[in-house]
Amino acid sequence: MTVPQHNTPTPPGWYPDPSGSGQLRWWDGNAWTGNAWNPPAQAGAAQAGAGQAGAAQAGAGQAGAAWPGAGQAGAGQPGAAWPAAARSGQYGGTGQYGGTGQYGGTGQYMGPVQPAPRPEISKQTPVYNPFIWLVTLLPVITLIILLLWNPVFHVRYVGARRVPTLDPSAFSVPYFLLVISAWLIYGVSVLLSYLDWQKLQRDGVVRPFHWAWAFLGAGVYVVGRSVIVHKVAPQRGLAPVWALIGLTALSLILVSVKAGSIVSTLAKAMQM
Repeated sequence: MTVPQHNTPTPPGWYPDPSGSGQLRWWDGNAWTGNAWNPPAQAGAAQAGAGQAGAAQAGAGQAGAAWPGAGQAGAGQPGAAWPAAARSGQYGGTGQYGGTGQYGGTGQYMGPVQPAPRPEISKQTPVYNPFIWLVTLLPVITLIILLLWNPVFHVRYVGARRVPTLDPSAFSVPYFLLVISAWLIYGVSVLLSYLDWQKLQRDGVVRPFHWAWAFLGAGVYVVGRSVIVHKVAPQRGLAPVWALIGLTALSLILVSVKAGSIVSTLAKAMQM
């Protein structure tokens, strides 16, 4: 049997990434594309289908089993030129991608590929910055404005039946400052979360908690961010969570006292 020359074009298919990433990269027949695939781990041997046996044995150690993606019926024709990092012999008949390898024949699906664990960062790398502390402590501004708001309620009697109605003048400037400041703090917290997320990436944290979670609330980002940082920096990174817990507890106490005072003032006004 004559072995064809290795000068025919390599057909499109999945081949080992020439950059050495350990993934498979799609070869479109002319050049490498940006599509990469991380195959799941599989166990057991799988025999290549009938009709592929000859291709799997064409040349010593030459890959010939079916490769995943785009319905390709083989990694390439016997004797076809392989892309870089995928030359013949690398994935032979009984190798990882050969006729009886992990991805030959039936190729059972073993579930989604789990992301690689985050590596720990150096102990000298700071895990706190002004951005995360501002995200955590900005609600104090709203709390202060709430405590300064001392509404005086007046009741008006409207109509022939003299229906008691609350006078809108009770909602004075501090009330509107309270509402406006809450929205401003919300927007600033999202921006600061984005800056903190960028800072963590520059400091070497792999896949930090995404800043977009701040749209659900600053507390969501603070907790998620602290959990991720604590994983890559053991015994560090949880200080913002404790500060958030303390601030939340203090806010609940002060808001409860303030709400009781407002309700009492409103009840007296309605009795007049």
